[in-house]
Amino acid sequence: MRLSKTPLGLRQIKWLNTVTGYTILSILAVLFLVPLYWMFSTALKTQTQTFAIPPEWIPDPVAWDNFAAVFREVPFGRFVINTAFLVVMNIIGQLVSVTLVAYGFARLRFPGRDVLFLVMLSTLMIPYQITLVPRFILFSKLGWVNTYLPLIVPAFTGSPFLIFLVRQYIMSIPFDLDEAAYIDGASRFTVFRKVILPLARPALALVVVFTFIDVWNDFLQPLIYLNDPNMFTVSLGLSFFQGQRETNWNLLMAASLMAMVPPLVLFFFAQRQLIGGISVEGLKG
Repeated sequence: MRLSKTPLGLRQIKWLNTVTGYTILSILAVLFLVPLYWMFSTALKTQTQTFAIPPEWIPDPVAWDNFAAVFREVPFGRFVINTAFLVVMNIIGQLVSVTLVAYGFARLRFPGRDVLFLVMLSTLMIPYQITLVPRFILFSKLGWVNTYLPLIVPAFTGSPFLIFLVRQYIMSIPFDLDEAAYIDGASRFTVFRKVILPLARPALALVVVFTFIDVWNDFLQPLIYLNDPNMFTVSLGLSFFQGQRETNWNLLMAASLMAMVPPLVLFFFAQRQLIGGISVEGLKG
């Protein structure tokens, strides 16, 4: 009898632990979703409903016109176009510079390579705030203030974190693939273009996602370098809804909700590339 009850007791304990774990996770998920729901709810309210006491969790009537009012109040479409332009240019710059530098550190052998790599990694320990003033002085001397150049050119020098990330991915690709291509008469650039880059797609997808999110949500740099409202980005353009006397919270929430859509869509389409191991993909076929 004792032997028969023991498995049943273990199953009950396992079932209880599973239920408890899912219950805790569900409660935490609801707590994290409450601010998101409140933002969505506020985006569909009128200005009067926004400050109603007690709070109205479900807007009645639903003000769908708030999303159209965002484009009437401010040139939100222009802000989106400006931000998309910066995102595209930064992605191109990071992909070109990061892949070349990472490939050099991962595959090439030259004197001082490890020292240079450590120097590059050491720059990650420098707080970004320390370089703000020197960079602004440099770009001001170059006459780049109130242009997109300070927001684009640094991307073509590569991000140390992304270089480190891609370099680690490339190092996990077997060297046998390179040697096989060299035996077939391929040049080093051909190996880089036709062997390394296709196998490093998960790493490159991370570069695209990180760069997109970083540029799309960047507020400080556009605030420092851009003075013309027609050149503002989405994150900077949201400040237009904060008036001198009162803030249009319903329009601000509607604009913020629309600003969240592109990163979510990008992650949805890129998640296949973000999942999986580089070694497994490199050895397929």
